[in-house]
Amino acid sequence: MRDESTAADQASGSAVVTAPPVAGSDHPRASMPFTSDGIRSVGAPGYGQRSAPFRHGRRNAYAALDLGTNNCRLLVAEPASHGFRVIDAFSRIVRLGEGLSASDRLSPAAIERTIEALRICRSKMENRGVVRSKVIATEACRLAVNGAEFVEQVRREVGLDLEIVDRQTEAYLAVTGCAALADPAAESVVIFDIGGGSTEIAWLDGAATNPSTDPTLRIRAWDSLPVGVVTLAEKHGGCEVTRMMFEGMVEEVGDLLAPFAIRAAAAATAPYFHLLGTSGTVTTLAAMHLRLVRYERRRVDGLWMTDAEVSEAIEDLLDTRLDQRADNPCIGRDRADLVLAGCAILEAIRRVFPSDRLRIADRGLREGLLMNMMREDGVWRRGR
Repeated sequence: MRDESTAADQASGSAVVTAPPVAGSDHPRASMPFTSDGIRSVGAPGYGQRSAPFRHGRRNAYAALDLGTNNCRLLVAEPASHGFRVIDAFSRIVRLGEGLSASDRLSPAAIERTIEALRICRSKMENRGVVRSKVIATEACRLAVNGAEFVEQVRREVGLDLEIVDRQTEAYLAVTGCAALADPAAESVVIFDIGGGSTEIAWLDGAATNPSTDPTLRIRAWDSLPVGVVTLAEKHGGCEVTRMMFEGMVEEVGDLLAPFAIRAAAAATAPYFHLLGTSGTVTTLAAMHLRLVRYERRRVDGLWMTDAEVSEAIEDLLDTRLDQRADNPCIGRDRADLVLAGCAILEAIRRVFPSDRLRIADRGLREGLLMNMMREDGVWRRGR
């Protein structure tokens, strides 16, 4: 669902994601039953299920692949004592949902780009000896009339078993992947994930009294807005964005956000309330705020930004031309026409839920998938 890629995803690394799992697969929500039949692995002997026996006491590589409206993103990781260690990663902008709002179909060109990226992901998974994987698709495949046909094509030509997950699953996985960055003292947090075709948002109510508790148990309300950076930019234009156009985008998102705003009206009144955002939009704003000459995940993931700093970063972007955004190494040519649409979604959320601080997460669905698989296998159980 993430709308943009980062340079950190282009190569493998050894970063440890320290997001405590819930204790063991015997936890009542350990299997993450967010759909009627659960998040499941399906189908053929390709990737999308166990591809090798899991062995306790041995290093086992896991893979999580998130195919969104804009991005194809893969993480390969091994369990670590306090989370997992990333051993390989891949991210490519494929724009699978390009033109979908006008035609209701995934285009041949978009499918070709995506198939090529998925082949690279398959190769990486094979080279790393992945023992278990989850391979999911989100909004573009949910909406396209040929979404199921595309899934079958991927299975046939690439050997990956894509599962189209529903909106609730997507929202809960986003929470699972980044909730560890919430302030432990905060008695209310609004988490959002700005995607290419949809935006997931959830209200976590109550303080995180135990860092090992499943964060989805704190979800008081959630929603999936049928708008993302690709759909918003295609509708309003993303190349040359005037302030009037920007306000129009903010108002449209605000209208879509209204039902959730009613259900979560008490969120911003709780002690130590803050926003927590995961998406290329917020990581780009963080990189601009830090004035990075190239993207550095270690400096961005977990960064706190004040309300004034977020406003300043958005204002700076509004003053840029398309070519200036394309030349910015933390934005790039492929995302230059999308980033202001993402800022409009963020601005709508900020107006509904005013907060003195925003925490930036460069993590999300893939991390949530990895944590869930490792938790189900009991890799963090005491004595394992």
